[in-house]
This record gives sequence, C-alpha cells and structure tokens, in this order.
Amino acid sequence: MAANDGPAHAPRERRSSRRLRRERALVTSGASGLGRLVCRALHRTFDVISLDAAQFPDHPKDVEHLRLDLRRKSALTQVKKRRPDVVVHVGPIHGPPSPTSHRHLDATVQLLRLIEELGCRKLVLLSSAMLYGPSATSANFMTEEAPLLGASTVPDLSDDISLDMMVQSFFWKLPATETVILRPVHVVGPHVDNLATRYLRLHRVPRLLGFDPMIQLIHEDDVVDAIVRALAPGVRGVFNIAGQTQAPLSRLLEARGATALPIPGPLFVAALERASALRMTSIDPGELAFLRYSCLIDGKRAKDELGYQPRHTLRQTLEDLG
Repeated sequence: MAANDGPAHAPRERRSSRRLRRERALVTSGASGLGRLVCRALHRTFDVISLDAAQFPDHPKDVEHLRLDLRRKSALTQVKKRRPDVVVHVGPIHGPPSPTSHRHLDATVQLLRLIEELGCRKLVLLSSAMLYGPSATSANFMTEEAPLLGASTVPDLSDDISLDMMVQSFFWKLPATETVILRPVHVVGPHVDNLATRYLRLHRVPRLLGFDPMIQLIHEDDVVDAIVRALAPGVRGVFNIAGQTQAPLSRLLEARGATALPIPGPLFVAALERASALRMTSIDPGELAFLRYSCLIDGKRAKDELGYQPRHTLRQTLEDLG
C-alpha cells in the first residue's frame, strides 16, 4: 500500500502548485479610463487588484477593487495583505488636467517603498513621451536617451518628470525587481479622458495662428497591449511607445471634420490665463507649446525588444474617438 500512496497523491499536489503560481497584479488608478482597460486585459491571466480612490462599479467580478488612497496607511496595509507580484502604475498625465498631481508623486514614493518591502517581480510605470517636451530645435525623432526637458516649456510637467526619474533610479536601487517605463505619445480613445482626447473631440478647434506641428497619436488599446508585453519575464528598461505614423495637426482636424479656429498666440495665452484665474480650467498655458512645436519619438526599441507593433492606423484611431 505504501508504494501506491506516492503516485496517487502526486497529481493533486501538482494541480495545487499550478493554482498557486497564478500571479497577482496591482493596477494603480484602476478606476481611470486606462486603468479600467488594463484591469480587463489582465484579469484572465492574473489575479487583479485595482487601487483607486474613485469608484469602479463595473469592474469584472474577479477583479478586486480597493477604493483607497495609496498615500494612506490603510491602503498600504491592504496591499501588503494581498502581496502583488507585479505592479502597473498609471501616471496622472493620462487623466484630465489636475492641480493635484503632486499627490500622485507622494503616492509613488509610498508605492516604491512597498514594492521594495514585498520584493515584487515587476514594476511597469505608464509615463509619457510628452515629458521630452516640444521644441523648435529638438531632433526629429527622439530616442529613450533624450533628456526630459518638457518642464522648460510646460511647468506643470515637472511633477511627472520627477515621477519618471524617481522610477528610473529604482532600476539601480532594486535590480531584483524588473522595472519598465513606458512613454507613449498622445493617448486617445473612447475610454480615455485626457487633454488630447478632449481637444480632438471639439467641433470648433482653436489653433495657434501660423503653426502646424507634426503630431503622434496612439490608440488606447495599443497602449494596453504594450503594457501586457512589458509584464513578460525578463523585460526591463525604458521604451517609447508610438502609433503607426504621424501627421500635421491640420490634417488631423481635417480628418475629424472639425473647424479650425486660428488664434494669435498672445490672445490664446491671455484667454487661458483668464480662465485659470476664474477657475474655469486647470490647463497650463504652457501646454500651448504642443500646438506650436513637434515632439516626435522613435519607437524602434519597443518593436525590437517587446515585439510591440501598433494595430490601429492613424485614421482608425481618429475615427474611434466618437
């Protein structure tokens, strides 16, 4: 009888081990437009935990949503209990303009400490190619080695640049955790609520008189695909994430059927400053630099190392805005 006990029990132990090997993925800003898409993309292969101070009423049944602020001790305690293996950190630049992005910076400090304490396998930060900054003198297509100079023209990007650089330093501080920084171009789509999407949905679109910069867009689904690829074992580093092609702003507005309203720069800036003073908008007048100069990136590294290839054409991306 003893000789039969081993083989009889072995299959049950192997099945149990397979169940235990399903990794847990923590998605910050899980209730945001991009966060929701990431949760839905990952829940079939990971045990997904969404973390956000906002509600996520339509989350998949097998996604656990923690409605908590990551800066609070209660949130850190709850995350520690669940011990995620991988973390997808969605940066604030992918949401609507907000004067409170510094809170996200504080939350990132807490998150990095938590990842170090738990020994997570992977950290993926969704940053932005806009941090390179638009410039009349920049190279045509910037690689991942280009400096992040966006705050020189758009002061509101300073916190986002600090966040990106903080995670870069994490590469060297904790090499056991595979750290990936993704820098997509302007992310647009039916579920995303950010400045680029809001601008392109307008029927009468203000433009800076005398300027027609080249613009790169990427569909929200292609960004999610890049995130999924970045979670593969062995992947680490910084990757620019681009769409299929680029086009002048005038061509984008024409394809959308929008009416362009050319406005002289000083009048445009004065209008934004007045609206900001009246708390009618939180848009930094410096953002107008993206309507003046190009900010183009080279996505070759993502193609070569991640096997990433955008599926949506520029026309499909514009049509899907609604």
